[in-house]
Amino acid sequence: MTPPKFSPSPEHFLNRELGILEFNRRVLAQAEDARNPLLERLKFLCIVSSNLDEFFEVRVADLKEQIGFGAPGASPDGLTPRQTMARISDEAHQLVERQYQVLNDVVLPQLAAQDICFLRRTQWNAAQQAWIRAYFFRELMPILTPIGLDPSHPFPRVLNKSLNFAVELEGKDAFGRNSGIAIVQAPRALPRIIRLPPEIAGHEYGFVFLSSILHAHVGELFAGMTARGCYQFRVTRNSELSLDDEGTTNLRLALQGELSHRQFGDAVRLEVADNCSPGIAEFLLQQFGLAQEDLYRVNGLVNLVRMMQVPDWVDRPDLKFPAFIPSMPREIGKHDDIFSAIRKGDILLHHPFQSFNPVVEFIQQAADDPGVLAIKMTVYRTSADSTLMTSLIEAAKRGTEVTVVVELMARFDEEANINWAAKLEDAGAHVVYGVVNHKTHAKMAMVVRREDDKLRRYVHLSTGNYHQRTARFYTDFGLLTAHEEICADVNDLFAQLTGLGRAGELRHLWQSPFTLHQKLIKAIHNEADHARAGKKARIIAKMNALLEPEIIQALYEASGAGVEIDLIVRGVCALRPGLPGVSDNIRVRSIVGRFLEHSRIFYFHNDKAENLYLASADWMFRNFFRRIEACFPLLDPKLKRRVIREGLQPYLKDNLNAWEMLPDGNYRPRTTRGAAFGAQQYLMGIYGQDGETANS
Repeated sequence: MTPPKFSPSPEHFLNRELGILEFNRRVLAQAEDARNPLLERLKFLCIVSSNLDEFFEVRVADLKEQIGFGAPGASPDGLTPRQTMARISDEAHQLVERQYQVLNDVVLPQLAAQDICFLRRTQWNAAQQAWIRAYFFRELMPILTPIGLDPSHPFPRVLNKSLNFAVELEGKDAFGRNSGIAIVQAPRALPRIIRLPPEIAGHEYGFVFLSSILHAHVGELFAGMTARGCYQFRVTRNSELSLDDEGTTNLRLALQGELSHRQFGDAVRLEVADNCSPGIAEFLLQQFGLAQEDLYRVNGLVNLVRMMQVPDWVDRPDLKFPAFIPSMPREIGKHDDIFSAIRKGDILLHHPFQSFNPVVEFIQQAADDPGVLAIKMTVYRTSADSTLMTSLIEAAKRGTEVTVVVELMARFDEEANINWAAKLEDAGAHVVYGVVNHKTHAKMAMVVRREDDKLRRYVHLSTGNYHQRTARFYTDFGLLTAHEEICADVNDLFAQLTGLGRAGELRHLWQSPFTLHQKLIKAIHNEADHARAGKKARIIAKMNALLEPEIIQALYEASGAGVEIDLIVRGVCALRPGLPGVSDNIRVRSIVGRFLEHSRIFYFHNDKAENLYLASADWMFRNFFRRIEACFPLLDPKLKRRVIREGLQPYLKDNLNAWEMLPDGNYRPRTTRGAAFGAQQYLMGIYGQDGETANS
């Protein structure tokens, strides 16, 4: 008999936007945690600001558009866009206030105790004042362009997230004008933080903010007038790009034209210094079409992201995380080339604990090998100085058939991807931009090599991007394989992306937008069937976000059937764990630590078969239905056990960096009796420079 289908109500779901803010509270907690090195705590503060920037540019901007269009619909949790905006305003203001409290009351005083000082205007001595004044006239004044507001000088266009100053003036200028207010825009070429010579600063590391220098000398820009006030401000704008895909004949050219508009999208947030006068604040809100709830007064820099550079300038290893050097897999070192190593058996890479270099070598050796006939690769995010892209360009120039699927719409990486696409095309590579209305998010590369008069395919599949820099601090798994059926599946995926035709059934891979969602639903239902039959039933899933309602409904049904479910969700999770009669058997935890948890792992006990998949996709609507995603199984039992041992079990045991989710959506640090245990610390211990790297 088929059990009755569970019908969730709005109270069974949590709000996506509020979940993002809750995640940033967990990041902020890393800045508050005295166990973390001091300069790393400063970085966590900056990460919160960077995250909030994107949150306002994308999520809040979308809500404001919905409100503007009069969209009546509610999200699965039952909140309308207007109700969500009201909750966001309350919670974001609280979060920002706490962020600056931690900065001013904790981090900066402790840095000062370590002789790392940020000198305020009220603290400057005569020597410092003289040095700063000379710096202003030498480096700043020739570049700055003050704009007095009057009928012939309207309010200037203000770039997204740029630093600006509103200056209250008294008196008349040379033409007899007296508007009372001027705007000074700080060009992005100017450094926001300036280091003073130690002999002038009186400290080994003495810094002064650009905003402090301008505040002190802004009167020099308005000869014969008196500056009564100078207030820094920053506006955040809608940064989503809008393209008419059907009316576009060349996506790259259309996107290049659209990128410049991002700097001048509709305003969504205004940040001002906390000393900004009410009149100036109201004036700025009117200029940007914003309301009081969109105003954020801050006690310090209006852009803390700029402080992210400070730890790189300070040579104090004792105030940073200990250096970590990832190890190399033994399997690769035993062979003359990487293809011989892969032929011997599948190779699993666990970043950042293991080096990303084998992936680089895979493409480099393919590019240099005359036996390689073709290289195919997807690019979602990569670095501006990518060795991988350079190798592909060189391969194309040598005559190798190079095909690259470049996702031009990877948010905030569009410009870098456009540049690489142009360089690849100039080198003779085939560059395609995926499928209209579906972002190509799958991470895969394939090499076709002639060996002994036959062609052999080699494949790399991953949960993370082909980005050498982020591979040093994002946790991800990658698989290098020559398994014929896996390679055939990847070949079919590339054929879908570059050509035309219907999607056929793949042998092992699950893919979005065709089979991933239904396969996961089926696997969850299958586990529930085992539980109803009295068998052991278990699901463990690790991902960045869990939002898709049908998946959540299936998990609730599985919980009701008796399936034990552990979800390791770094960011936002719309599922409520621990609801009586609904999710009693579901536990949700989030790991926030030194590295950004990024891997996606899906484990189903399946009556002792222990099916395990790695994927590029989170459990979100966009990943299932609006993106090209790849989810691949680990067929080698040894590698499967290794992922369970490294990617799941330590995270379930973690009581250092783990947060438990409560039914109301709040989180509390997970603490247990016994020795402290951190998953990331454990993995660094076994995969350090001299650590073992066993595929068994």
